[in-house]
This record gives sequence, C-alpha cells and structure tokens, in this order.
Amino acid sequence: MSKHSVISPDEAADRLAIRELVEAYAYCADRRDADGQMALFTPDTHFVVYMDAKNSAPSQEIHSRKALAPVFADLNQYQATMHFVGQSTISSLAEGHATGQAYCLAHHLTVDGDHRRLMIATLRYFDTFAKMDGAWLFAERRLYVDWIEERTLS
Repeated sequence: MSKHSVISPDEAADRLAIRELVEAYAYCADRRDADGQMALFTPDTHFVVYMDAKNSAPSQEIHSRKALAPVFADLNQYQATMHFVGQSTISSLAEGHATGQAYCLAHHLTVDGDHRRLMIATLRYFDTFAKMDGAWLFAERRLYVDWIEERTLS
C-alpha cells in the first residue's frame, strides 16, 4: 500500500477527471455511442489489444482516433453489454500527463432466437493519459484479456 500525503485541489480534480474518463469509456461502450467513445482519445492515440494477456504480441494495434470506429462498432454484434469497471489506479500524474491501470469485467450478451449466451471477459487496461485543452484523454490504451468465460443462459 502506498502512503498518501496531502494533495492539492488541482491534483484531486485531475484524479477525479481521469476516473470519470475511464468510466465514460465503459458507459459509451454499453450505450453503443462509438462517436462518444472515440472522442475520449487523442487524435494520434495508440490502442493495442492483447486477446491473450500472456502473449507479448498484440492481436490488434491502432494508431489514430478515427481508426477506432470499427473496433467500437464490433460491439453491435451483441444484444447488450455491461462493462463493470473495478479498481483503477493512477501510477503517475504530472503536468498534463498521467499513467494508470483499470480492471473491468465485460459482459457480452448474444441472443439467437431462444438461445442466450453470455461471454464475460476479464480485462486489464494499462493507460497513458494526456490533458488537452483542459480535458483528460486516452493517449494510449493497452487492453489485456486475462481470460474469457462463456455460458448458456436459461
């Protein structure tokens, strides 16, 4: 555990804004708001997906905000999703830059006639944040899938 000292109101506001950014990403995903989700990233963002967290080779790598559109559109294949953000930690915070990580349980519901399937992905995000025009954005987001569970629902 880290020992905390007194922080300034500006640092407290930055930490809250970063947490709200992480939560906005999940909210936009679950509402299928791809434009809103893309707006959370810097124009030259770096987004990297590791479908197997134990493999150092990424499954997907994207180098701009605009190129994120098909990634977020892929969620439209599900009837519903619920991204539950757990703990998040800010590792470093300096003037206009920060790093951190967040954990997420991502529930994906598929419905095919009378058949309902649930896929739950356990995710970890390693993030680099940048403050641009007074707003915190993702400059880099590395998504690691630790494991996936699939089950049939009654």
